[in-house]
Amino acid sequence: MEEKLRYLSPLWKEAGFERLKTEIDPEKMHNVTTSMVDIYENCPGGGEKYLYLACEEGKVTDFQTGEGEVPQAEFSIRGPYQVFAAITRGELSSTRALMTGKLRLKGNMAKAVRLAPLADRVNKVLSGVSTLYEEEQA
Repeated sequence: MEEKLRYLSPLWKEAGFERLKTEIDPEKMHNVTTSMVDIYENCPGGGEKYLYLACEEGKVTDFQTGEGEVPQAEFSIRGPYQVFAAITRGELSSTRALMTGKLRLKGNMAKAVRLAPLADRVNKVLSGVSTLYEEEQA
């Protein structure tokens, strides 16, 4: 059985970045150049964490997770850890989470709505990483 990697950990980030670099087709990403940071609130154990993603011409060029100072990005999306975990597991689309107020966006909303299917594609790839979500550790 494949070992599960703790969500947002350095090993999870490495596995996710490798998948994103090999499984994301720049054409299907419409050769977009953008960046976004997800800010996770109410994380297990307290505090906030972030996930940062940058694309150039549709290729994922940077992927980070961490705590503390958040990288600058074109879009900032903020919400509870549990909501982002549900999105990464494929249980909730990022568009639905934004439209129902479960997540809050800072940036150009019209552009974000156009890019939402691309974000869902990224999340679909990340859902392929064997992941242990912290609420599962109870």
